[in-house]
Amino acid sequence: MKIGILSSGGDCPGINATIRGVGKTALNHFGMEVIGVKYGFQGLLKQEYEPLDDHALSGLLNLGGTVLGTSREKPFRKDNEGGEDKPKIIAENYRKAGLDCIVCIGGNGTQKTAWQIAQLGLNVIGIPKTIDNDIYGTDLTFGFDSALDIATEAIDRLHSTATAHNRVMIIELMGNKAGWITLYAGMAGGADVILLPELGCDIEKVNQAIINRQKKGKSYSIVAVGEGLELDGLKGNPASRLARLIEKGTEIETRETILGYVQRGGSPSAFDRNLATRLGGHATELIARGEFGKMVAVKNDKIVSLPLEEVAGKLKLVPPDHDLIVQGKRMGISFGV
Repeated sequence: MKIGILSSGGDCPGINATIRGVGKTALNHFGMEVIGVKYGFQGLLKQEYEPLDDHALSGLLNLGGTVLGTSREKPFRKDNEGGEDKPKIIAENYRKAGLDCIVCIGGNGTQKTAWQIAQLGLNVIGIPKTIDNDIYGTDLTFGFDSALDIATEAIDRLHSTATAHNRVMIIELMGNKAGWITLYAGMAGGADVILLPELGCDIEKVNQAIINRQKKGKSYSIVAVGEGLELDGLKGNPASRLARLIEKGTEIETRETILGYVQRGGSPSAFDRNLATRLGGHATELIARGEFGKMVAVKNDKIVSLPLEEVAGKLKLVPPDHDLIVQGKRMGISFGV
């Protein structure tokens, strides 16, 4: 068999470990031929490939980013420029390359595109990738643990400067619609206020929580906020608006930090390296068994698979009764609601 591997969407720690997991299993265990598709679905459109032999797959386990490159090409968008029939081109190029399957490593948009490609009659396997941990159907995605480590360390570091200046320090973390990083890093880093896109925010309750801390002799506060939080009906960059509203409402000096792309750069954590290896290996097993049109996933620490049609277009959001939220409230942490 001949298989292709591509990575699409945002970069993320663990993509290279996944490429390695798929490729080395395919080559060494199943005797398959493996090619890398450059720059996501754009590579399928432009026939940009490179052979992936054992030498090419060496040294990838701890490497951040993606050696195949990535793009946000969405071939099924109705407003594609140039009027090209991109799905038809992809199907033609897939067959020209002699592929028996294409492995698509990516987030929600990638899994949806993978499902759409499967509808063209092509063999596809999806591997979930995102630091946001918001892909439906899997308990975990690789990249989340690595980003969580970085975010937690950043909050740890803010404690010292907040203490020194008796300030409110706000840290804005990634997660446009899902607040998994904010919840887990906020709890692990000892944030006093944790604001999630799923729950929204009452600024009066946030200010009151900070004032109450001050009355108890706690002269500083840490606020962790998800980048997708809507504030005053507005989206985008909530940290700056929060800083103004908190300083005005509490009369406490307030500063913001937007952690940004640092969260998804650098080497993957040991956990993510192993998860990526497990997911990649299972994806190759599915190919060998002829079980296509599926996404590999984690369920109760077991690697499983489910049909792409069950995943496409869905998000996994933080539920309001998540045990970390319940426990956080019991401990006096404010969630702004």
